[in-house]
Amino acid sequence: LSFQHSVVRNALFCLETAANEKENHVYTKALLAYAFALAGNREKRKALLDSLEKEAVRKDGSVHWQRPGKEPEADLPYYRRRAPSAEVEMTAYVLLAHLTSQPAPAQEELAFASLIARWISSQQNPNGGFSSTQ
Repeated sequence: LSFQHSVVRNALFCLETAANEKENHVYTKALLAYAFALAGNREKRKALLDSLEKEAVRKDGSVHWQRPGKEPEADLPYYRRRAPSAEVEMTAYVLLAHLTSQPAPAQEELAFASLIARWISSQQNPNGGFSSTQ
């Protein structure tokens, strides 16, 4: 369906209303940023990505997002716990939002996206898969 179709217009209006909420969960912001990237709404996409960047967890040369109020994990030698599937999913949606840009993403955005991709790749299990079903 085109963006002019009434169903699509209504859906985008609903998403814009949700994006304007005062308090949005980080997972919701990630989904909205990707949806607006796909819809070509650069302003909403940028506003959500800017908000998400403030909530990003930067660690060991990578970037990811986690649920608010999550207990910090203990650093155990020789053991690396994989993130819950929701955190892998929301981080992947933020990566998609960064890479789904018209015109093509700027160099700075690609550099930031590579930090996100680094974290996602660190979450792979020994078989090459992820805990996420998405």
